[in-house]
Amino acid sequence: MTLLRDVNATSATGEPLDDLPDWNLDDLYTGQDAPQLVADLDWLETECRAYAADYEGRLAELDAAGMLRAIERNEKIDEVAGRIMSYAGLRYYQETTNGARAKFMSDMQDRITVMTTPLVFFTLEFNRIGDDAYEALMKADASLARYRPALDRLRAMKPYQLSDELERFLHDTSTVGAAAWNKLFDETIAGLTFEVDGEALGIEATLNLLTDHDRTKREAGARALADVFGRNTRTFARIHNTLAKEKEIGDRWRGLPSPQAGRHIANHVEPEVVQALRDAVVAAYPRLSHRYYALKAKWLGLDKLQVWDRNAPLPMEETRTIGWNEARRTVMDAYAGFSPEMARIAEPFFEHGWIDAGVKPGKAPGAFAHPTVTSVHPYVMLNYLGKPRDVMTLAHELGHGVHQVLAAGQGEMLSSTPLTLAETASVFGEMLTFRAMLEGAKDDAQRKVMLAGKVEDMINTVVRQIAFYDFEVKLHDARREGEMTPEDIDALWMSVQAESLGPVFEFMPGYEHFWAYIPHFVHSPFYVYAYAFGDGLVNALYAAYEDAPEGFQDKYFEMLRAGGSKHHRELLAPFGLDASDPAFWDKGLGMIEGFIDQLEAME
Repeated sequence: MTLLRDVNATSATGEPLDDLPDWNLDDLYTGQDAPQLVADLDWLETECRAYAADYEGRLAELDAAGMLRAIERNEKIDEVAGRIMSYAGLRYYQETTNGARAKFMSDMQDRITVMTTPLVFFTLEFNRIGDDAYEALMKADASLARYRPALDRLRAMKPYQLSDELERFLHDTSTVGAAAWNKLFDETIAGLTFEVDGEALGIEATLNLLTDHDRTKREAGARALADVFGRNTRTFARIHNTLAKEKEIGDRWRGLPSPQAGRHIANHVEPEVVQALRDAVVAAYPRLSHRYYALKAKWLGLDKLQVWDRNAPLPMEETRTIGWNEARRTVMDAYAGFSPEMARIAEPFFEHGWIDAGVKPGKAPGAFAHPTVTSVHPYVMLNYLGKPRDVMTLAHELGHGVHQVLAAGQGEMLSSTPLTLAETASVFGEMLTFRAMLEGAKDDAQRKVMLAGKVEDMINTVVRQIAFYDFEVKLHDARREGEMTPEDIDALWMSVQAESLGPVFEFMPGYEHFWAYIPHFVHSPFYVYAYAFGDGLVNALYAAYEDAPEGFQDKYFEMLRAGGSKHHRELLAPFGLDASDPAFWDKGLGMIEGFIDQLEAME
């Protein structure tokens, strides 16, 4: 296959980054008019109608063999629909300001929503099957029982199920509800322009300035962000107000006990486990973020840190750009050092156009690994600018990709991992890369810089994400009481920022608007605690690896292959770990604290 590349791509400072890869989406479809795409749309329309004709009103009458066939056909429909939407979505995220691509994605979303409306009955009828009858079905056929973890998660929503008519209505209106507001957010963010020193920059390049060595550039970037977010805050407040209200209405009609309850159910995690995580992290703020940032202020020679200093490089840090080829070697060597199998799984991402790395006009900000469907393979998106953190982002997203490849063997229904476990392989991949780079440090100064960088990443993953979670809890609770002004949302944001970052920080005017660009609040409410969950879990896993390396790789790969087929308790048991034990989270936080101890000892 021919791979498109960003030839002669450069960093924010103009240094060469090597040839950055673009996606080759041919493994999904060769174009939006591809014969296979047309055929899949035709098949999907026919099969959805046939499925409803075969099963609607009769699901409870099926024996185990009939139920197995019904589930396998449902799974195939999911696979074909997922393939189409993966292709449309990935093309859109490459260029969100391209009207033709945006129209194609919307058209596909609309068509598939209409096609799959007849299938809404499945969940409704399946959840009306009595518990005794359900147990009998599971015992009657081992092939059917294999799907039980996914079916149990389906039945977890049984108490919150609405009438058939209402569920169909919500399904039909989904494209003009949250999905439409998500799209407005994406297009608004991608279309923003930030003027810094007379140059017009997109959001990724502007955010990248916050990690520049030059403090005046960091400040200029921060003030440009504050200015543009402030001028657009009414739009972003409208998006948040609407989505939070829509969620409140849905939750109220379903009888869900809290705004975050639906996320906990989807994550297959108990609310008390999430609360234990949240409480452990908040209690550790003084030992982690407050303590570290006080150290950083000292290194930077400042009495107070401004928000543009949070991710500033250390004064002793080398100013150099890491080219793509070096980043690839660094990550692949770290993966291979853990297991040649891990490197073997990761290699095709680089060789076959499964990574889109360059920063381009209109491209979605951030990074992700999209699993597409189990019959194809994942695709990784980055906005690579040659920073050390970009190398860690590559390690992170590639870890997701490896996890998704391994879990694909479970099939469409069981491969998807709850968010709380979805960050396991990504954060573990980061840790492997960090440890390998730390071992190769040439002196104590470089080691100090690397340790500080890792602590910052862990604070961003744990402390910052739990602060985000608290912000979301406050925002959704407040929305239940009435409409929120932009100033109301600003105040909620600042309440968690001051608490989590600590007394060494001062906050410039305009920082109160920085909630506006966080995509998780819009796309996936309450997603953010999964990052902290994953980091704490990986810290505990890595400690287990160091304590007993013999046979660890086999257990680790077995855990990744399980996908969503096992509960977190079952997955962690082979390692002697239990996330429901409050001490589990303190153990994970202890690793961050230990790194800070090392940094203080270097003073």
